[in-house]
Amino acid sequence: MVVSFHPLLVADCNLLCAGRDPGERERRAVQRADAVILPQGCRQRLYEMVRAHCANVFPNYDARFQFPGKIGQTRLFESLGTRLPRTVAFENLAALRRAAPDLDFQKWFRLPFVFKFDWGGEGRMVYRVDGAAQFQSLIAQAAEFEKTGQHGFVLQEHVACRGRSLRVAIIGHQALAYWRIQPAADKFSTNLAQGAVIDKTAAPHLRQAGIDAVRAFCRRSGVDLAGIDLLFPAGAAPATPLFLEINYFFGRSGLGGSEAYYTLLENAVSRWLHDLGLHPGPCDRPHKEDAPR
Repeated sequence: MVVSFHPLLVADCNLLCAGRDPGERERRAVQRADAVILPQGCRQRLYEMVRAHCANVFPNYDARFQFPGKIGQTRLFESLGTRLPRTVAFENLAALRRAAPDLDFQKWFRLPFVFKFDWGGEGRMVYRVDGAAQFQSLIAQAAEFEKTGQHGFVLQEHVACRGRSLRVAIIGHQALAYWRIQPAADKFSTNLAQGAVIDKTAAPHLRQAGIDAVRAFCRRSGVDLAGIDLLFPAGAAPATPLFLEINYFFGRSGLGGSEAYYTLLENAVSRWLHDLGLHPGPCDRPHKEDAPR
């Protein structure tokens, strides 16, 4: 039996856990399941419950929950020997002050460098630091965040990359790559939300190198549904990318929109089930309140 918690992917048994933790009913269904399909917005409690009772789960979010945030991803990359820009991570300001009591960033980086809070997406909470005063301002901002329970940040080498980054979307067995190019010379981010544009054709040899690197990383990490961002340093050879971050929630514009994305997702799940020797078959349908919306 295949159990789906995804509102758009119908299986033998269809359940929803949106906005709540799983209960006894969900646990009993998962215990009987041969495979479980989860939504991208899966809560950690749901994932842990499913993982405890079923060996076959898509997507594989082990890395997402074991290595959360930008700090966690830095540790994941380092543990697997994955190339990334030179990075130092701090759980809080106290950790930074222990490492550098005078808050002298020059211990690690020359200007400019990059300051990333442990959370945020679409280029938010990521800053290029061009001077000491800006760094002090970000430290003050971090202190305010810590008062609300949000903490952690990374300092990272600034990599000259001709204003472009490569997004490789991994959707099961499928890998699709496209450039995000920032046309504005005075802007730092290459996120679409910050004005970047999509290019699916430039530098095909680099796109393929990016796909190959991401596939190798995914084989080692188990990641099978994510948008992974890479940089190719300007003038560097050979064409080996640096990994920036993993986006478990990622935009769909570069994939052709939501309809195209869900087609890719359905194909990935079908292939995954086929490889397991499974397919959703006829069985008792869920109660009305559990039906996919």
